[in-house]
Amino acid sequence: MTRKAVVLLSGGIDSTTTLAIARSEGYEVYALSFRYGQRHEVELERARRIAETFGAAQHLIITVNMREIGGSALTDDRISVPKDRTSEEIGTGIPVTYVPGRNTIFLAFALAWAEVLGAEDIFFGANVLDYSGYPDCRPEYLRAFEQMANLATRAGVSGEARFRIHAPLLYMTKAEIIRRGLELGVDYSLTWSCYDPVERDGEVLACGRCDSCQLRRRGFAEAGVVDPIPYAE
Repeated sequence: MTRKAVVLLSGGIDSTTTLAIARSEGYEVYALSFRYGQRHEVELERARRIAETFGAAQHLIITVNMREIGGSALTDDRISVPKDRTSEEIGTGIPVTYVPGRNTIFLAFALAWAEVLGAEDIFFGANVLDYSGYPDCRPEYLRAFEQMANLATRAGVSGEARFRIHAPLLYMTKAEIIRRGLELGVDYSLTWSCYDPVERDGEVLACGRCDSCQLRRRGFAEAGVVDPIPYAE
């Protein structure tokens, strides 16, 4: 019987590569995305196309309005998205693009859906190398969530299931992630990374200056591959 897996899919490089890895390991994938009030909501259309391209059994887009809480440059227009930061600055401290509680909320929804589907596996594109230590991307956090998942569900408590959180990209550089995705047939022109999109002549472009754009561009350069998306700068 084909194993099912819920895959968190933002539409970015990491989550798309994670989806491709889950497919390559023989899972029937169920993609899960969120409209959470993010300023870069353009990523959801990318996620839809990616899920379709990879033949996801189902793709859910769930609305959770985190703008009601704010506290992040991604969900509060009063907080500016950092631009033109150096590699050292990007790698120091927790940036204002951290969204309080976001990954815990997303994984909780993934867990709920997995239990309903009869799936034991949840794939999450967490990475600790290219970002400055988001607290909800650390291996300790993932282990703790996995333990909680098996304590807080009917399937886990009854022994019907043993939930596992997979983070296959955790210790990979962006260049390594891109190379792996290309091996698996990922079309990175479908992906979106920019936190602060720019609209020009009716076209939505990546800003090229936020942390996420800079990490993406550096990853493609180090991988020796041309980044296929257009930038405003």
